[in-house]
Amino acid sequence: MKFRVMLRMGVAWSAAIALLAGCGGGGTEGSAQKAASVLMVDGWVQPASVDQGVSNVKSRSALVAAPTPSKVSLGALEESKTASLGGGIGPRQVGMARDVAATRTVEQTLQQLQWKPTLSGGQVAAISFSAEGAHGLRLGVVARALPPGAVLRVYSQADTTTVFQISGQEVLQRIQRNAQAGDTTLDGQTWWTPDVGSNEATLELELPAGANPGTVDLSVPRVSHIFENLSIPTEEELSTKINESASCHLDASCYEAYANQRNAVARMIFTSGANSFLCTGTLLNDSQSSGTPYFLTANHCISKQAEASSLQTDWFYRAPVCNSRTLSSTTTKRVNGAALLYASAGTDTSFLRLNDTPPTGAVFAGWDAGTQALSSSVVGLHHPRGDLLKVSLGSLTSLTSCTATSGTEFQCSGSSGNFYRVSWSEGTTEGGSSGSALFKDGAYVIGTLYGGSSSCSAIASPDFYGRFDVAFNAALKNWLSSATPPSGPTGRVPVYRFYNMAGLEHFYTSNVGERDLLINQFASNFVYEGAIFYAYPIEGSNLFPVYRLVDLARKMHLYTANPVERDAMRQTFPSVALEGTAWWGQAVPGNGAMPVYRYLNRNTGTYFYTTSAAERSYINANLGQQYLEQGIGFYVWADK
Repeated sequence: MKFRVMLRMGVAWSAAIALLAGCGGGGTEGSAQKAASVLMVDGWVQPASVDQGVSNVKSRSALVAAPTPSKVSLGALEESKTASLGGGIGPRQVGMARDVAATRTVEQTLQQLQWKPTLSGGQVAAISFSAEGAHGLRLGVVARALPPGAVLRVYSQADTTTVFQISGQEVLQRIQRNAQAGDTTLDGQTWWTPDVGSNEATLELELPAGANPGTVDLSVPRVSHIFENLSIPTEEELSTKINESASCHLDASCYEAYANQRNAVARMIFTSGANSFLCTGTLLNDSQSSGTPYFLTANHCISKQAEASSLQTDWFYRAPVCNSRTLSSTTTKRVNGAALLYASAGTDTSFLRLNDTPPTGAVFAGWDAGTQALSSSVVGLHHPRGDLLKVSLGSLTSLTSCTATSGTEFQCSGSSGNFYRVSWSEGTTEGGSSGSALFKDGAYVIGTLYGGSSSCSAIASPDFYGRFDVAFNAALKNWLSSATPPSGPTGRVPVYRFYNMAGLEHFYTSNVGERDLLINQFASNFVYEGAIFYAYPIEGSNLFPVYRLVDLARKMHLYTANPVERDAMRQTFPSVALEGTAWWGQAVPGNGAMPVYRYLNRNTGTYFYTTSAAERSYINANLGQQYLEQGIGFYVWADK
């Protein structure tokens, strides 16, 4: 028996829905059909013009020299511990939790960090973790306090020239999201590093000038030991890694009728309780074709924010041509997790918003939230055992009610309920297919794979899918459907923050061009710290401007939401000029907005803003002589 789920996107038309409206540019299926509320939406293709954000992958040549790391060795993992794992039931387990005694506590971790000076006046140190026989390691970093301007890097000693880099602020922000979701467990306090595909992974920490290493609160009490090879295969590995799922699976690249739908599907890797798993998920369009990366999978795969935060996705993970038994060169990885918007065991639905922008050419799948006719033709697109994308062909046979019994076991009975019973005529599903989409007529998402008993030796046995229409009416319509365009300003934009190492102050911008200019031409002085919050780019009801000024004499920027303060700075200091409105926020709480705390930098006379509780605590505890907290400056949002 398999525990899984599937979804759907579409091209077909429904005579039951009367109104037809345009759904936004760029789509290969460019229409949405609407009634009083939107019940059907077509797919939409990610255009090349969409900002792909800032890559976390950096070249060592543009960074500080790689420090000599201290070494922590975990030894080999007993094969007997993984012999029964990675089977065909539920999410496919591919990694096992391992405790790390040498870095279990903050004190032990700080002892391992041997600090060396950098040319910019800061300090850098690293720890190398290794596990014999591992195909990969994800480091469980528990971070409670990091200085502003801190940077973390992850890489393998086999290739120190290519590193994954993330600001300490972004790490704290992701851990804070777990806490805001109510997760106070060790999982909720952990940021999982991406898997670098090696039996060794190095964690590097760089602190800016003036930061005291003794104030760092960071430890690595656990790693996830990846015991299956999940890396993009080399030529030598193709014959064993590719096509390792059951023989009756059908290569999705052989079915051009589903060329759009297959570009909506991603292989998922996530970590829970320090164990790592494989599932399948599907990118969904909304009624405005807004490009918001909504992502559908199974509740039995991801049901907690901490699990969503650990998500990695592999896009276009398929054969380039039919039955080539090779991997497409377009395969693209994303590693920055997601926000969990909704999860329910009632339909085994998990609904996420990805933190990364999906790659160019990815399809936002269409969906049908109407009642589905039995005997309808259906298609499943999925990654069995994490293999290249496969397709299954079958039909809806009945409605049913499914109830979990124990572990990954469940029972389905009756002729009504929140699940579809599906019978395959060709192909099947397997562990790793969980969460994949079921498509009506190969077009519209109508369900997510819960599980079943089908296999190559029992194709006639049924699989069961959570009903998309039930999940849609319960919650998903709040994000996916809008019968009428919203009034007032729409489209909040990210505000990016940089740490100016030369001036020891922070710079903020919502302009993508300005962001990229600083990254590409001034990286030696400005540390990119990511999007710290979202605000509006234009004026609107109940919004007010946050002004940006520049001190031309000191080459520093000032920000204020107070027009009296704005005018006073210009009158008092002739070198201060108004550059305009930086963004629009709220003066009061409400509408889902969160407070932004303002600090005066006593040394520079500039202002520092943060929404991070951990960053605020760190500053108040360690930098009180430099920063004076001045209360709440304004209110903004955590996302779009």
